[in-house]
Amino acid sequence: MDNVATPNEKKVWYVLFLEFLKNICLVIFSIFSYAFIGLKACTYDLFVYLYNSTSWKLDKAYKRTKEALGPHEDDGYDNKKKKEKVYNYSAKTLAKLEQEYQALLQDLQTTGATRSKEVNVYYFKVRDKQGKIITGTMNGLSKLDINSFLVNEGYTVYSIKTSPMINFLFKESSFGSPKMSTKELIFWLTQLSTYLKAGITLNDAVKILSKQMASKKSKARAFQSMSYELTLGASFSSALEKQGNMFPPLLINMIKAAEASGTLIETLEDMANYYTEVDETKKQMKSAMTYPLIISIFAFAVVAFILVFIIPKFVEIYEKNNIELNGITAFIINLSHFLQNNIFTILLLIVIAVIVLIVAYKNVKAFRRSMQTMMMKIPVVKDIIIYNELAIFTKTFASLLRNNVFITESIDILSKITNNEIYKSILYRTINNIVKGEKISEAFKDHWAVPDVAYFMIVTGESTGELDNMMQKVSEYYQGLHRNVVNNLKSFIEPILISFLAIVVGGIIIAVIVPMFGMYEQVM
Repeated sequence: MDNVATPNEKKVWYVLFLEFLKNICLVIFSIFSYAFIGLKACTYDLFVYLYNSTSWKLDKAYKRTKEALGPHEDDGYDNKKKKEKVYNYSAKTLAKLEQEYQALLQDLQTTGATRSKEVNVYYFKVRDKQGKIITGTMNGLSKLDINSFLVNEGYTVYSIKTSPMINFLFKESSFGSPKMSTKELIFWLTQLSTYLKAGITLNDAVKILSKQMASKKSKARAFQSMSYELTLGASFSSALEKQGNMFPPLLINMIKAAEASGTLIETLEDMANYYTEVDETKKQMKSAMTYPLIISIFAFAVVAFILVFIIPKFVEIYEKNNIELNGITAFIINLSHFLQNNIFTILLLIVIAVIVLIVAYKNVKAFRRSMQTMMMKIPVVKDIIIYNELAIFTKTFASLLRNNVFITESIDILSKITNNEIYKSILYRTINNIVKGEKISEAFKDHWAVPDVAYFMIVTGESTGELDNMMQKVSEYYQGLHRNVVNNLKSFIEPILISFLAIVVGGIIIAVIVPMFGMYEQVM
């Protein structure tokens, strides 16, 4: 009986509790306010800052390189005089190198001069102008070709070997060159066109770029392979095509058409501008999706934290004072108990569900098509997807037509630049129409994923014989629409998410506080 609190003590305790709760609410509100400000700075504002900073550095590097190629073309990229290191080897090592050199000479006069039908990987040992012994791998058709290339590069060649084991160990790394990112491709195309305009030969320009990207060994090997192909007299497009998936089919076909028309420099500049615009469109798309996604994850994390860690504290108060709970408060408490007991299971199920959805989206065509169709039916989201797809499609089509790529090859390339199954089906219908002798625009007629404006502009381009110019105008039109939708979405979705979070968190806090008033009435 001595431990039972008097009514006055309960009243004092309740007033202190309300004051404490008031301060807690102010703290939570301040945390949410500053968290959203900081989260925006860490996502969108930081992204813009990094993008501008990187662009400025690339532009500065480009100008510095261009200036270096002016009065000092022979100096290349290293205008600073470096102290040359002297490499000294023992007499035994030099004697062994001489034996290998003599054996290589004999081999080159016999079986080493025979070209194989398939490309092999060759392991070589050379010595550079500074005397350093270097080993590496290179793909080619014969030892004689590899030797000629390395000697032309200024190396003293001692050994060139190939075997099934060497092919097994190094073929994937030599030919499986990673795909160049859009940013790397833009820089590479811009630099290459600059070097060619400066009068540098194509092979020398490729060698300079391989030295610039020497830190990325897999790409450097691919550039070395391109230089080898050019030395043997292969066309530039053929050299690019032999690097696997490193270069996009669009670029290879555009260069192939440019070689036939003698407009290689103009095509390289056009493709650099094309990939720059495509990259900007993709960044707008990512920016539109990233910010709402992060805010949503943060909101659900905050709600889960309140339910798992904050609500149980109030439950103890309710049980101690025998407070009668209303339906909403009881529901929130039950939800809190459920999350406490199953939080890890729920997180595991969410991770598994996300993985299953990603795998199914990438590998199951019917599922991917269904998901894309569903997304393209949602208001606002459908505009972002449709405008983005149309902008990239028409821009690519215009570039292909301007460079005189065959229409059938153009459609095939266009079907590979998009992962959207709806637009792929439109392109396949276009190929069938071309085979039947029908117009290209027939495949776009009355299709729910093609706005009427785009269809009539394509029809106009066909009727006037200026389909490439009209496609370019369609691209610019929908790129502008896409940019406006993305900007409006970012400014529209922020207050909605903040309001949603405020309503949910506020509702939980009110549901928790309401029973306290019943306890206050009992005290009074």
